Amino acid sequence: MTDPVEISWFSALCDDDYEYLGTPDPALLSSWTHCRDIVLTADRHGFDNVLLPSGYQLGIDSVAFAGGIAPQVQQIHLLLAVRIGEMWLPQLARQLATIDQMAEGRLTINIISSDLPGQSLDSEPRYARTREHMHGLRALLDGTHLDAHGSFVDFDLDPPRIATVAPGCPPLYFGGFSEPAKETAAEAADVFLTWPDTVASVGRTVADMRSRAARHDRTLRYGLRAHVIVRETEAEAVAAAERLVSKLDDDIGARIRNRSLDTGSLGVSRQSELRDNADEHGYAEENLWTGIGRARSGAGAAIVGDPDQVVAKLRAYQAVGIEAFILSGYTHIAECNLVARYVLPSIDHSPLRPRM
Repeated sequence: MTDPVEISWFSALCDDDYEYLGTPDPALLSSWTHCRDIVLTADRHGFDNVLLPSGYQLGIDSVAFAGGIAPQVQQIHLLLAVRIGEMWLPQLARQLATIDQMAEGRLTINIISSDLPGQSLDSEPRYARTREHMHGLRALLDGTHLDAHGSFVDFDLDPPRIATVAPGCPPLYFGGFSEPAKETAAEAADVFLTWPDTVASVGRTVADMRSRAARHDRTLRYGLRAHVIVRETEAEAVAAAERLVSKLDDDIGARIRNRSLDTGSLGVSRQSELRDNADEHGYAEENLWTGIGRARSGAGAAIVGDPDQVVAKLRAYQAVGIEAFILSGYTHIAECNLVARYVLPSIDHSPLRPRM
């Protein structure tokens, strides 16, 4: 008997929904209506959480969207992505506490450490900024006085009056593969997120992060962000994957990858390496297809197969330490329906409990 895992879906706030990868469809561009419908579909199907990603040039604003969707969901948690440094820290704490109240205590936070629009910082100072903000945000949402005098966060400040529903800061999810990123996670995160990779490589990442967290006298949970293509048979799933990229021009795919502010990160480089080392059909290992990375920066691989194969792959990742999965697929509503039908009933999962 395995422990329950957290199964989350993804709402495409950053113009990342396609029937054919790389071929924009106006009906699938990020909008309040479309992204709302994705979240409500995942909520209705019983997913535990939903990632609300954040971009600048792409899509719609994650914080504004979270405030709009929070009163409309019934049980799902909101994994709200915030770009550290983009908002004034005390105001961010007040916004997040307000959204947590609107979501009845079901807020979780995805910390993003990318460059800000119009600005570029080297890795070390950028992650120093992230760590200082994470510690400051945790203090304010814990309801404690913030006395911090760093290079980026310099406050002697009481917390805002408004507080989260349950005492304490919502869980902070964070990912990154550089040395400063991993040390930031070990020191300040609650959940370390990794992108799709071979099962063995994911296991090595978890072992590395456990060791790093232990040096800070901390423990982390571990999550995997991946796409999924599940169909009744393996042949149908493979055909769906091939159809997804059947109209993709490689030059267009490269332009899509390069739109993101994190295109030069080590994590993105690892996704490219995974794709370069895949077999002639794009598979890095059994049921792990890298074709999505041809037109997507960030998570660039999908678990592809019939229901038993997809469930087995998720369990293999769980066996090496993954406790949370953030899944997505194209189109996001259609694939959400399929995952709910074929995968969720076979995975022991449970919603996060409101913090007490």
